[in-house]
Amino acid sequence: MRRGKGLIALVLASLLTACVTSPTGRSQLMLVSDAQISQMGVAAFDQLKKETPLSGDARTNRYVSCVADALIDAMPAEQTGGWEVRVFEQESANAFALPGRKIGIHTGLLEVAVNDAQLAAVIGHEIGHVLAQHSAERMSLQYAAQGGGALLAILLGEATQEKGLLLAALGLGAQYGVLLPYSRIQESEADGIGLELMARAGFDPAEAVALWRNMSAQGGDQPPEFLSTHPSHATRIADLQRQLAQVQPLHERARAEGRRPSCQR
Repeated sequence: MRRGKGLIALVLASLLTACVTSPTGRSQLMLVSDAQISQMGVAAFDQLKKETPLSGDARTNRYVSCVADALIDAMPAEQTGGWEVRVFEQESANAFALPGRKIGIHTGLLEVAVNDAQLAAVIGHEIGHVLAQHSAERMSLQYAAQGGGALLAILLGEATQEKGLLLAALGLGAQYGVLLPYSRIQESEADGIGLELMARAGFDPAEAVALWRNMSAQGGDQPPEFLSTHPSHATRIADLQRQLAQVQPLHERARAEGRRPSCQR
């Protein structure tokens, strides 16, 4: 009995020492190291490039890279190096960013994000997930809930059935048919980080609101907000509108400093 209590205390101590703070000041459980999660992100991205056709259109690739580069240049110096940006020939209006500094854009997104600032809003949001370590946080919560054995097997390459969950935790659930969406808190956090990042890069942050109106106009069945882990389009738009006043000075300062991206599709 005493031994059991000691083990519980040790586990609790480990969980407490694994807490970190997100860019917005939120406490996060982090049981996966930066090196581990980056390695997983790179491996998943390499796998995706082998399984999904890449766009060979030079103009589209230049356009997407122009937007992504402007956002990357606006980040702190220690976060700017080594990013890889790829465009995938996929009809879905989707994008993702992975630990290990990987960014993927589906060609279908370019029909919804109709200008460079709207595309910046999407890419900024996805980068926000990476900067806030949301993939590592989700994986850590799984680790804590299910025990370390399954995750350890994945890390060692000994598990196959669980790899779908790992890919979903990284943010690739839609690509691999595994439903493990980001939480509402993480989605809202990524929205805020992305909005600030696009403003610092010189893109008009108001275009983030226009983007989600475009998304809403696409139609389709969206579950009621209380049944979904994602904010509804209306809530997302309202939250972004409230934050515009906070980031507008960042946009004005960026423009005054010469950050005036003009990426042509």
